[in-house]
Amino acid sequence: MVERSILITGCSSGIGADAARTLRARGWRVFAACRQQADCDRLRAEGFESPRLDYTDPESIAATLDAVLEATGGTLDALFNNGAYAIPGAAEDLPADALRAIFDANVIGWHDLTVRVIPVMRAQGHGRIVNHSSVLGYVSIPWRAAYNATKYATGALSDTLRIEMRDTPIHVVTLNTGPVATRIRVNSIPHFERWIDWRNSARRAQYESTLLKRLYEDRGPDRWELQPEAVTRALIRAVEHPRPAPRYYITAPSRLMAIARRVLPTRALDWVLSKG
Repeated sequence: MVERSILITGCSSGIGADAARTLRARGWRVFAACRQQADCDRLRAEGFESPRLDYTDPESIAATLDAVLEATGGTLDALFNNGAYAIPGAAEDLPADALRAIFDANVIGWHDLTVRVIPVMRAQGHGRIVNHSSVLGYVSIPWRAAYNATKYATGALSDTLRIEMRDTPIHVVTLNTGPVATRIRVNSIPHFERWIDWRNSARRAQYESTLLKRLYEDRGPDRWELQPEAVTRALIRAVEHPRPAPRYYITAPSRLMAIARRVLPTRALDWVLSKG
């Protein structure tokens, strides 16, 4: 059997780390990319090939793909775009520069890497591109405007690419997750503190009564929360099944909200989503 190769981004912890370890155990050659060099070094100590990839740095995107292709002899069977971050805060308090920054990392960098990979997959005659979206890619929850917007955008790019790739041997798959046990809340705190001037916000009282508690207090797992391996199971189907589904809904909230978006009037759905 020819060894299959996959490039996974955002492997420092959580979903990316679980996917990398599980797929390696299944016989894949895994390139486990991280944004921070220290995380790459830690994964290399575990035996991974771990290039440093920063979605906001086109040179690092190009260098990572070049290194992967050099290692594999010019092939790549699958790409899992997974690395992303959030900026909690009300939409009215989100500076334009913050929105530009998160789109650069969560959308434009993904697109840059993807379009660099497509010619490789065309030339080899097969490939899987898997984009990790969210339930927040089709419904919008308060206090998450920046993340909502990037996930809607990646969802639209993925859908368009999937339709356009119908005449090629490349499958494009979207994973829509709900609450999963990761470090995204903790990792979002520096971005919140950098960009959101909540003390001078018209919604200061709401920040103090709701968002700050959610952000800074570890209140244990959400009742709907699943572990990262739930996402990995869907990823395995996306990259190994002969005919993968266009989309996988992971966690009960992602499935329920997909139904609610279709059947509820907008005002009713807004009321449900306003409850957080």
